[in-house]
Amino acid sequence: MPSFSKKSLNPQPAEPARRLDAAAIARTAIANPYMSAGGAAFLLLLTIVTMIAVGGDPKAGQPSVRISLARVAGPLAPPGWREALAPERAGDPLVSEAVFQLSPTPLEPQWNGGGEAVITLPGQSASFAAGDPLPTAPIAGLSGPGPSGPLPIIGADGRTPFEGYARPFTPNGRPKVSLIIGGLGLNAKATRQAIEGLAPEITLSFVPYAEGLQGWIDLARAHGHEVLLEAPMEPTDYPDNDPGPYTLMTTAPAAETVKKLEWVLSRATGYFGVTNYLGSRFMTSDPALAGFTAALSARGLAFIDDGQAARRAGGLPRASADRIVDNQLSEAAVDQQLAALETSAQQHGQALGSGFAYPVTLTQVARWSESVEQRGYQLTPASALATRR
Repeated sequence: MPSFSKKSLNPQPAEPARRLDAAAIARTAIANPYMSAGGAAFLLLLTIVTMIAVGGDPKAGQPSVRISLARVAGPLAPPGWREALAPERAGDPLVSEAVFQLSPTPLEPQWNGGGEAVITLPGQSASFAAGDPLPTAPIAGLSGPGPSGPLPIIGADGRTPFEGYARPFTPNGRPKVSLIIGGLGLNAKATRQAIEGLAPEITLSFVPYAEGLQGWIDLARAHGHEVLLEAPMEPTDYPDNDPGPYTLMTTAPAAETVKKLEWVLSRATGYFGVTNYLGSRFMTSDPALAGFTAALSARGLAFIDDGQAARRAGGLPRASADRIVDNQLSEAAVDQQLAALETSAQQHGQALGSGFAYPVTLTQVARWSESVEQRGYQLTPASALATRR
């Protein structure tokens, strides 16, 4: 910082005016640090204005600099980079299916170490901590080509997608309490709230019709959530209540049921099993449900229902919800059902609840999950309650 003497700050007697030549003015300016900095700033500003004037659009009202983004990005830019430059719209975040394509060379899973549970991947073993992401899908050897996209398969070593994509779990002896939140993928705000705001032990269930489905599943697994895929099934009030064009119908031939189911399964990878969406009529039909569970079993998947098929077997990993926690949409009602879920776990050693991604459900479940283990329970992924039957 420049210093000034007392003498230089005092006013001086007026002197006769005299002419200074250009060299003297320049020497004076250079000697003054403020004038030097100001001059440099002026030259920089002048250079920028000149560049803009040269590169500007002569037809435009204001000068502008044009840079070819295609040339800057180059051929190695990821898909969707142009769309990412567009201004964000107000409201829910956009999800583009083109951005969330399956990688032909998925990244190896990263492990932070710690924790108690241990999983084994092909050719390696690693520790799994509570906050770690799950392995990136697809896991090698657990999917194969299908008519509409990749389909889950049992690996050559006998490993199933159920085993590969389920969240690792080690019991600690406390009553186990599990919860599935479904209906995800259609509402971006609710889906992101469930993925980022709920405990990773809570299982998330996705609608197969959702755009950008693989991206949502990838994000869920990156936050530690295991994932189910929802199979739309015929309800008793069909067609007044229509779950969509790929609804599994009670009277359909077995081949048609398998064809529709394969479309659902080909929508993404990374799920350990399937759950029902509606299905009050479909799940009362022995032939229809038997064909459905046989197809799932052949692909190494689990079937977890909302309680409507509690007494059904199928020869594959199975679990049924003990109660739906949000039949009534109020904070008090959801809290009451969550408390009843804990009571059931205390009585039977474990309990499984099911809910939908309603705003009140997401809010109350997030609060509940923060303290449930302090009350003596173990928050458990739904896959850990599935048993072969």
